[in-house]
Amino acid sequence: MTTLSPENSLSARWSASFILVKRKPPIDKTEWDGFFDENGLLAKSRDFICVNILERGLHPFVRTEAWKFLTGYYSWQSSQDERLTVDSTRRWNIPDPVAGGKNYEALCEMYEKIQPLLENLHRNFMETRTTIAYDIQKLYDKDPLGNVLIDKKRLEKILLLSYVCNTQLMVEYDHETFWLFQFFLQKMEHSCVINIGVGKNLDKLNTLINFLDPMFAEHLRGKGAGTVQSLFPWFCLCFQHAFKSFDDVWRLWEVLLTGKPCRNFQVLVAYSMLQMVREQVLQESMTSNDILLACNSLIDLDADVLISAACLVYAELIQKDVPQPLKDFLL
Repeated sequence: MTTLSPENSLSARWSASFILVKRKPPIDKTEWDGFFDENGLLAKSRDFICVNILERGLHPFVRTEAWKFLTGYYSWQSSQDERLTVDSTRRWNIPDPVAGGKNYEALCEMYEKIQPLLENLHRNFMETRTTIAYDIQKLYDKDPLGNVLIDKKRLEKILLLSYVCNTQLMVEYDHETFWLFQFFLQKMEHSCVINIGVGKNLDKLNTLINFLDPMFAEHLRGKGAGTVQSLFPWFCLCFQHAFKSFDDVWRLWEVLLTGKPCRNFQVLVAYSMLQMVREQVLQESMTSNDILLACNSLIDLDADVLISAACLVYAELIQKDVPQPLKDFLL
């Protein structure tokens, strides 16, 4: 468990520096395999691996397997044989969409909640939706006796969610896409779901601004009133819109999944992004609409730079007498 201590402040500063200097390349397949013994059991500590992922990232060839550990699809304590059993079990135990499995329903509900946002903000979403809908219509949805084989509308939603998160590029089998969604949401404490985690993230972001930057907070309560609550797309789409490539998106997501340097690191990431426009906002005494325009112009960011900046925010934060609700949120 992470604790608020001077030692962790130094560790966070070290990580921030290490990320930018890039003293070591991302973890490749050879190094990843070296983290396990001949039986596939972990030979290094989980903490050691997660800190290395924070500071260095994962090579694209490693992500397929590493994300299964980071999301909880695989247990860190499992052997190779146990992981094969897990794969077999999950392959044949996806909730039946026709029967209305709860997990499947949850994914469909999440899609419905963020669909308007995707239509407005996600690149190429409308074109991709049209293509998927066209392909699905060509599928046979009933057997010769007239029994329904698949719910095409639900299938369309799952495929669109897969496109949005781009998980198909990281997995080998369709069932892995389903389960990775489930475990990703759980690991992220549903922070990208509007009625669950997004409001909590925005509330804690407000608290963080008030605590670390009172001057900026005062402006956001005055001329900038409503700005923070309007930043919900950052959390709903897990900052996808801010990056120049999906490699950068994945780089941030895998750090969020490590729980390093703290839980709910996404709020520190959002704070760091706000700090990028802070000087302009105060100098020009911007209103909320102008602030949002400035925030929406934060695109093509470098993930390592943003992660490093958020680590420094954490290092600053834990040297202070942090309010208990915020401390509970981050630990």
